[in-house]
Amino acid sequence: MSALPMTLPRQHWLPKLVLAPSFVLSFLFIYGLIAWNGYLSLSASRLLPNYEFVGLEQYVTLFESERWWVALTNLAIFGTLFIGGGMVLGLLLAILLDQKIRAEGVLRTIYLYPMALSFIVTGTAWKWILNPGLGLEKVVQDWGFDGFTFDWLVNPDRAIYTVVIAGIWQSAGFVMALFLAGLRGIDDSIIKAAQVDGASLPRIYWRIIIPSLRPVFFSTLMVLAHLAIKSFDLVVALTNGGPGFATDVPATFMYAMAFTRGQIGLGAASATIMLATVAAIVVPYLYSELRTRR
Repeated sequence: MSALPMTLPRQHWLPKLVLAPSFVLSFLFIYGLIAWNGYLSLSASRLLPNYEFVGLEQYVTLFESERWWVALTNLAIFGTLFIGGGMVLGLLLAILLDQKIRAEGVLRTIYLYPMALSFIVTGTAWKWILNPGLGLEKVVQDWGFDGFTFDWLVNPDRAIYTVVIAGIWQSAGFVMALFLAGLRGIDDSIIKAAQVDGASLPRIYWRIIIPSLRPVFFSTLMVLAHLAIKSFDLVVALTNGGPGFATDVPATFMYAMAFTRGQIGLGAASATIMLATVAAIVVPYLYSELRTRR
């Protein structure tokens, strides 16, 4: 009986003691480094960290950079097409599988397979596929269509669209899985009641089922937007930001400034802008989720 009062306090503080090192290290290496990066963006750092405070000078230089505006434009193009194309294709695949077709499990696995690959593998594979010297263009020309060209990978005006193609190919299966889960959660009695009233299947999906998937649309939008903003490895593997810097995005711009051009302060400023953009998307989502639960 005397050991019981000692056991209860131990059960109270022992889990906290075990978790404390992980919590402290996570706090230091995540939020501590975020704060350090924020200060570097306000400093005169170049090749090495320099803690001389210069205010918003790095941000002024950043937004005066032509390459930064190219990166933002590319992010807008990539983000819009990547999110829109991934959601449309994923929704269509989910609707297809929702018809209880044969070999659904096999098709679902095939569609989900690209998501099991890393963006490095995806970028490398599509770099081979779209290479004019050994990929799609060469194969079609070997079939006898000598006038066929598909040189987007080396065309500065179209190279960013090759990144869109690879990104949609990778994400569509994941989006399909989210929408398919949402579709399978809808009560079949609603569909049957609409069919009794004479509504066609396309009209049922357009007027009843798809509007009921608004939470899934919102969650998918958040995930894809987050992936688009921090896209780095796919661009590096597929185009390496080229030709020139025609496919630069903020993440590759940040890496180039901080680690290859000796502009740590400028790279930190671009990283801070990226963080603020992600926060502007994620924080309202988290707030809405927490508010809904309450």
